[in-house]
Amino acid sequence: MGTNSDQSNGARDSFLLYLEAERNLSANTVRAYKNDISSFIDYLKRLELGLEEVDHKVIRKYLAFLHNFSLSKTTMARRMAALRSFFKYLYIHIKIIPSNPATLVSSAKLSKPLPRILKTGEIGELIELPDTKTAKGQRDRAILEVLYGAGLRVSELVGLDLADINWRVGELKVMGKGSRERIVPLNDQAIESLEDYLKKGRVELGKKAKAQSRAVFLNRTGERLSTGAVRRLMKSYANKHIQGKGLTPHTIRHTFATHLLSGALACISAGALICLNEYIS
Repeated sequence: MGTNSDQSNGARDSFLLYLEAERNLSANTVRAYKNDISSFIDYLKRLELGLEEVDHKVIRKYLAFLHNFSLSKTTMARRMAALRSFFKYLYIHIKIIPSNPATLVSSAKLSKPLPRILKTGEIGELIELPDTKTAKGQRDRAILEVLYGAGLRVSELVGLDLADINWRVGELKVMGKGSRERIVPLNDQAIESLEDYLKKGRVELGKKAKAQSRAVFLNRTGERLSTGAVRRLMKSYANKHIQGKGLTPHTIRHTFATHLLSGALACISAGALICLNEYIS
């Protein structure tokens, strides 16, 4: 991690000298560039990424992360302008990156609404909404806890089988995009809700099944829950939630990554990095 950080800080300092000496920018402007670039470097440090590993998707995720802090459009535009100048310098002047990823983040992209991020209080309220006295409520609570606690895609969630849960270490075996298998850690709340659902709610839902299912999450007929069903139940809870407009499973995935980066979500270090790298890819 130290090598990436040292390289990034060195590149930043070289860029700032270039702005001062070659472009004759004022001290205040250079200071603003320094703050904006340092913010991005801190973000990369948490992900253990070097400058040469940055692509346009990393930049977009960074902008989504900043959106959580309710920055003005002017500030967001300034941050992006700083990144454009920085990566142009890295690519053209000192040639330490193979391409300029900032050129792929267009102004049109910037004007699009960035992914919505729920605050810690909002995600807590959402998770509390299901009625855990019912089988469906126990299932839905487990779904919300696992989506938030593990940052899964909705397709990964519904694809979980009972054999994919490692209770001994509190992990899930997940089949991601491109049939890539990965191990994802669960937090204590997700483990507790999942355990409660499997002991009670799933047993009740499974009674209506024509054949025994390997799926973790079942629908009302005892079959594997579909991605569409998860999106519909999210919409249902969104209607009950004060800030529920536009709430989707992907909203929770974005929230997971942002809270993990900001330290609001507890997760073991190695597992957290695996989760974040998968989120970015």
